[in-house]
Amino acid sequence: MSEQPDIPLAREALLDVTTADTIGDFAGTRDDGDGVTTLFFDTTMRGYRGWRWTVTIAHVAGLEPSVLETELTPGDDALLSPDWVPWSDRMAEYRAAQEAAGEDADVSDDDDDDDDDLHDEDEDDLHDEDDVDGVDIDVIAESALADDGVDEPDQADDDADDAGPQPPRVSRRRKRTGQEQQHDEGDQPES
Repeated sequence: MSEQPDIPLAREALLDVTTADTIGDFAGTRDDGDGVTTLFFDTTMRGYRGWRWTVTIAHVAGLEPSVLETELTPGDDALLSPDWVPWSDRMAEYRAAQEAAGEDADVSDDDDDDDDDLHDEDEDDLHDEDDVDGVDIDVIAESALADDGVDEPDQADDDADDAGPQPPRVSRRRKRTGQEQQHDEGDQPES
């Protein structure tokens, strides 16, 4: 059975899953038995060296060839991710490494005692009770009090805007009604 008629069908099937510029040269076939053939095409996608497009086609007597599946599969020299390691195994390795690092730290701990004292003072300054994430709240409060009264949007306002529709803000200024304006004009002394 000649695979040449299957190549155009396979390329057309690949166009359903990728663009024409990612389909490289025809790279061969594999007979899967029972009238099923797999065709291979090189891929030209960056980062997929060694991978290939595969198209599996069924041949049934008296019917046109039919595409069963299309996919991108790794070849023999493809770059693959490492084998999966269960979480419990990774954690056991991590704990063993931490214990080994702790033993190494105990041996060299005597040399670093003087340096530790200097760093302890710096850390105490960072963890003052008025500090949040290393920011002195008192400094921020003082700068807010020194502000000239002009309201500027801050990060909280920006975050609120991103959260969705918000109710209209109420202005702090009261609108003067017509009666108040007339009353104020009457309070002014005549010249």
